Amino acid sequence: MPLRHSPKFVTYLTVAFLVIALLPTALARQASAADAWRGPLSTRGRYIVDADGNRFRLKAANWDGAQGSWTGSGSVTDPANHHAGQDSYGIPLGLDRAPLPQLLSDFTALGINSVRLPFSNEMIRTTAPVPDAAVTANPQLRGKTPLEIYDAVVTALTGAGFAVILNNHTNTSRWCCGVDGNERWNSSQSTRQWADDWVFMARRYAANTRVVGADLYNEVRRDVLDDPNWGLGDDHDWYAAAQLAADRILTEGDPNLLIVVEGINWTGLPVDGLPHGRPVLTPVRTLSHTLVNAHKLVYSAHFYGYTGPRHSGATGIGETSDPRYQDLTRDELYQALADEAFFVTAEGRHYTAPVWVSEFDIGANETGTAARTWFGAITDYFADHDTDFAYWPLVGWEGHDDWALLRYDTAGHRSGILDGGDWRATAWAHLMNSAGRTGYIAPGATWRMLSTDHGDQVESLLVRAGGDWDPGAYKAACPDGLRLVGLAHSGGRGLCTDVGAGDLRAAGSARTVVTDERYVPAGGDWASGYTKFQCPAGQFVIGYSRRGERVSAVLCVPARAASSASGRTLWFDRSDNRPADGAGDDFAYGAYKGQCEAGEYVAGVAFTTRVGSAQGPAAVLCTPLPS
Repeated sequence: MPLRHSPKFVTYLTVAFLVIALLPTALARQASAADAWRGPLSTRGRYIVDADGNRFRLKAANWDGAQGSWTGSGSVTDPANHHAGQDSYGIPLGLDRAPLPQLLSDFTALGINSVRLPFSNEMIRTTAPVPDAAVTANPQLRGKTPLEIYDAVVTALTGAGFAVILNNHTNTSRWCCGVDGNERWNSSQSTRQWADDWVFMARRYAANTRVVGADLYNEVRRDVLDDPNWGLGDDHDWYAAAQLAADRILTEGDPNLLIVVEGINWTGLPVDGLPHGRPVLTPVRTLSHTLVNAHKLVYSAHFYGYTGPRHSGATGIGETSDPRYQDLTRDELYQALADEAFFVTAEGRHYTAPVWVSEFDIGANETGTAARTWFGAITDYFADHDTDFAYWPLVGWEGHDDWALLRYDTAGHRSGILDGGDWRATAWAHLMNSAGRTGYIAPGATWRMLSTDHGDQVESLLVRAGGDWDPGAYKAACPDGLRLVGLAHSGGRGLCTDVGAGDLRAAGSARTVVTDERYVPAGGDWASGYTKFQCPAGQFVIGYSRRGERVSAVLCVPARAASSASGRTLWFDRSDNRPADGAGDDFAYGAYKGQCEAGEYVAGVAFTTRVGSAQGPAAVLCTPLPS
């Protein structure tokens, strides 16, 4: 969550009595089916689905506190030095004020089906029990550490039917998200320690199929000296760090978890005249993630009215003259949302994935016309675009945090959006009750990018189990179930798909590493004058390796049925040569590339070894799929 700054206030407008009166009943009806789903969750195109293949739209809220609430100044024991005067004691807020059953009942009445549950890496290692004052309303939690209380909250939530998404919010237990030592996943620790912690957390809840996701890190942003980046291959490369953590979670922790990758929240110095802005998910268009399970990736973005496409949300120091989202017209806002995040939901692209807006909010005491208009406009957008979302925050203290959906006083009495007088109720009800895709989602074609920009990207578990098939080279292999369909002439990018055939591979782990022309049949020179690495008959390409720009090997596996048709040569060393429909989208921006048609597979790769020539892939042999 970004740092909050008070907007200007204008006259308060009350919500119509009828909406307020009917909201709890309407949401309770919706919530009655909160547990009518089975984990784990996966993705099909832009949708999240449950274990039965039915759409599971994340209608969520953030139950914060376990990430820390201290603002970083003054005594940590003084509530005045915590966000909104709320000392969370490093555990989810509200456990001092209301019993868990009451909290869960109120969450159900809201109509949400899932909870984003932040934590800090410091929480994992804290061994001291929380003070009794932190759990006054839940005496059964006395004497427990923050992690043990987090465990109890996870168990209670999932037992009540909610899906839980674990969210690594901060390194240290303090309020975020400015220049606070928590700007990046490795600001206060190594990337290795961060990934180790994720494996620990994934294993901890692996037996609970309603713990459905790992939201890798919150609002990656600039520190005093450096920006995060997306693909440079250095210690600040968020793309690479997310790829690493996702790989380890799915192979060492829990293979069933959704992997949630947030965009970059901020780069540059917020000074007029200097480059700055919120890249959010824009880098995904040219460099997207491919996981060992091609159906576990979810992208995430945050939107607040007081931030903007080039506005950090600050007032005073760090404030620029750029418009905030709440300053944009409705059309401008919708264009910004599409450009920064929702383009990812377009079907048939290498980056296609669900987009989860895992933070947005506004205060119950907000009276500013621009801010209120923004909230109505963005919830309309989410409703109209069938968006997965999570409101920030779910729980707060009465008289302290008016942004919370539900607030509790010291006696446990509740106030908030379920009760009369909260102007947000109209927009919230519209969003919660908006029509969207439901029921069974049929599997569709999957497209995934391969990148060897800075190292290997072997996303096949079967290939990994067989050992290193080209030691010393940069290698890439499609996730199991997908085949190679496209290559770039330079830069080492590839494109995988299952279009037209599903999983084309025969059962078993057989494979052939091709490093010469021995499998080119007599009279079958399909690229005269070029070196050809061709699969044995009945096999197709799932991977490739390179040394520099030169192809060093292709990896072939048997097809479940042999193609009876001959292939065709597809050249791409002098221009792009891709299907007219643009399926898969540009998987190697700025490089020449070739891509077989949807009804074909790659059976061979040709390249030149002439001195002075680019020695990357120049042509592929496209063979019709077996009938």
